[in-house]
Amino acid sequence: MSILAGLLVDLADESADLDARVGPLPEAHWTRLTPADGWTIAHQIAHLAWTDHMAKLAAADRDAFWAVLNNTAFQDPEHFVDRGTESFLAPPAELLDRWRTGRAALADALAAAPPTAKLPWYGTSMSRASMATARIMETWAHGQDVADTLGHRRPPTERLRHIAYLGFRTLEHSFRVHGREAPAVPVRVELVGPSGVWEFGPPEATDRVVGPALDFCLLVTQRRHRADLALVATGPVADEWLDIAQAFAGPPGTGREPTGARS
Repeated sequence: MSILAGLLVDLADESADLDARVGPLPEAHWTRLTPADGWTIAHQIAHLAWTDHMAKLAAADRDAFWAVLNNTAFQDPEHFVDRGTESFLAPPAELLDRWRTGRAALADALAAAPPTAKLPWYGTSMSRASMATARIMETWAHGQDVADTLGHRRPPTERLRHIAYLGFRTLEHSFRVHGREAPAVPVRVELVGPSGVWEFGPPEATDRVVGPALDFCLLVTQRRHRADLALVATGPVADEWLDIAQAFAGPPGTGREPTGARS
């Protein structure tokens, strides 16, 4: 199995996990507010449907992608994500069908795109594998908001490795998007995953982050405040990074307030 094929399988599995949580919900539950300010469960699914649609355009129709970008992000960079999400809101049955159809279309578009293609995205460009990884990250992150709302505790899976890797790779991005100079020293990350230790960065690096892989993924997707996580930073760069870590594209995220409860 190719790297992309494996990623698409994991993306489908991550989507299926969330689908199994929201599919059976009574219609009234779709209006329940989630930890994302002002967003209901319906907003969470609409956002995934909209970003899947935009990713499909990036893979299959660049002109259409840039046309949407020119009419949304460039015109209203502060609110375009909310507006895109709201444009995909619909009654639950229709919204579910839109999300399911859209994510299948995205998988087909990524598989069909040229292997060396660089897909446009917000402020960057991505390979097919990077786009699939980003979709896994976002599906998991918004799925966490839904799980928190429903009181579900999701067991960690091996799919978290994709998110952890993306979180590590976006270290410099995290600094730059917050208006800070990218660090000149490397950071070593050692995480305890479901079946072993995941290591990123040079072994000799003195700046380090260690702890549970789940906690690291919750941090870099800004689903938990670092005070609520069992992550340990050694060195000034590692310590500063944990305050601003952001695995997703776009402007700085607002993060979450500490709750005093460990995840």
